Amino acid sequence: MKIALLGYGRMGKAIETIALKRGHTIVIKTSEDSGYDITQADVAIDFSLPSAAFNNISNCIKQQVPVVSGTTGWLEQYNEIVSLCKTQKGAFIYASNFSLGVNIFFELNETLAKMMAKLEDYKVDIEEIHHTKKLDAPSGTAITLAEGIIKNNSKFNKWELDKAEAQSIPITAKRISDVPGTHIISYKNSIDTIKIEHEAHNRQGFALGAVIASEWLVDKTGVFTMKDVLSL
Repeated sequence: MKIALLGYGRMGKAIETIALKRGHTIVIKTSEDSGYDITQADVAIDFSLPSAAFNNISNCIKQQVPVVSGTTGWLEQYNEIVSLCKTQKGAFIYASNFSLGVNIFFELNETLAKMMAKLEDYKVDIEEIHHTKKLDAPSGTAITLAEGIIKNNSKFNKWELDKAEAQSIPITAKRISDVPGTHIISYKNSIDTIKIEHEAHNRQGFALGAVIASEWLVDKTGVFTMKDVLSL
């Protein structure tokens, strides 16, 4: 499989290493959002800057190249991409986190949210910790976790960064050197605390998940998520 890496920072390099080990070829490596011939590739993996992601993804879809994106910070335009993908009969996967373990964690989070919805006096909060070079806060993974709680627990209708308002889920974002990513969901009342946590030890899990998603997406049409890839 010939892969275009759109975004060649630390994640792009980690994806390259795993893709080569799995027998794939890298035909494009760029951190720009133009000036490359995407039609060389069988699939594109986008881990670019938020300012470049929309153009990268749009270009792939228009040129009938399946595209997998893990870039966060551009999602106000997500619905435009979904519409374009349907119109062009393209193939697209976005995930806030491609780690296989994190996607299992997403499912655990939603199951726990349903259980806790029946208990009135528990308050929930989310803590996420990442390396100091991460540009966005809160992380896309933390937002996905908050949305999973909101979908399954009517006590909450929004999330807030560093705030604890009524019916909102407070998210605390910490930036510490050399932390790949940790996410903690805590339910607390005066009696006890219930926590679930996912801690990434390195970037390999994110990279492997992105490559597996790209392998799965080739020859498909539509807008998908990691739930589809993993049959969750």
